[in-house]
Amino acid sequence: MHILLIEDDTRTGEYLKKGLGESGYNVDWTQHGADGLHMALETAYDLIVLDVMLPGIDGFQIIELLRARQDVPVLFLTARDQLQDRIRGLELGADDYLVKPFSFTELLLRIRTILRRGVVREIDHFHLADLELDLVRRRVTRQQQVIILTNKEFALLHLFLRREGDVLSRAQIASEVWDMNFDSDTNVVDVAVKRLRSKVDSPYPVKLIHTVRGIGYVCEVRSCGPDASHP
Repeated sequence: MHILLIEDDTRTGEYLKKGLGESGYNVDWTQHGADGLHMALETAYDLIVLDVMLPGIDGFQIIELLRARQDVPVLFLTARDQLQDRIRGLELGADDYLVKPFSFTELLLRIRTILRRGVVREIDHFHLADLELDLVRRRVTRQQQVIILTNKEFALLHLFLRREGDVLSRAQIASEVWDMNFDSDTNVVDVAVKRLRSKVDSPYPVKLIHTVRGIGYVCEVRSCGPDASHP
């Protein structure tokens, strides 16, 4: 696997080039942002490890320019540890964001995870009718009004939007959201769906979460007919 390391700190760069090389990776290293961008565009790398604070052009600018041209996996490795920096990096298309100081073992595990899954990315914005879910900011709005959800409600809505139009059984929902086997005597799924509906559906004329009797639920826009899930 061929890795491009864009890191301006000499000590960190030498340490990473040596460590990654000993771990079986072929590593090219540059300390300048513009040179790193040129190398990334001219060579087919399997992964780029990218600092944010670089001379010439910073890491955020590099990934923004890269994403307009290619989909190479990018892992930010930086001392920029503010939440807004992490959000910005992920929104620009980074696959991961690791803050310095860091454990080399953790870095190696994250690199292996990214390379194992390739460039398949999870969608981080979902839209259905006037409902929007922002996965990175963990923000849900409908008609541009912010809706406050618990962690489980957010996970449940995320599942519904990821599987828009699919009929999901209670067992599937329990497995995905609660990581548990569904017990027919337990109404945890129905209770959670009812609470979610009270926030994202009940106040609005267009209903999105529908009951499929005897099976489970489906999330979709229904263009006509009464909403059987809301008698």
